[in-house]
Amino acid sequence: MVNYDKNNLDQVFSVLTDPTRRAIIQDLSRGEKTVKKLAEPFNMSLPAFSKHMKVLENAGLVNYRKEGRYKYYYLLPKGIFGATKWLNDLRSLWEDQLSSLEKYLLSTEDDNGGNKNDHNE
Repeated sequence: MVNYDKNNLDQVFSVLTDPTRRAIIQDLSRGEKTVKKLAEPFNMSLPAFSKHMKVLENAGLVNYRKEGRYKYYYLLPKGIFGATKWLNDLRSLWEDQLSSLEKYLLSTEDDNGGNKNDHNE
């Protein structure tokens, strides 16, 4: 398995435990938006919502560009790359383990005459 930045993984997974922040990321996956536009679906003050944006920004998951008085937020795909890579490596490990288990079970079935229900007849 590849070595990962443990602090980054911990931070990204911690940030993603919050349903509001996951919804923000989902919304930003459709394109950049202002804080006001992003905050519309949520029943919270703009300052409280801005705290969520700061957490996402500090984790390296989002960034913004300024245009006049407005900040337009967008996703930073590289921010989640480490966590995605870690999950994919973990999935590969599990798939390898399950494949080995399947091969073992099939070989045991063959060793028992191909029908494990024979003893019930």
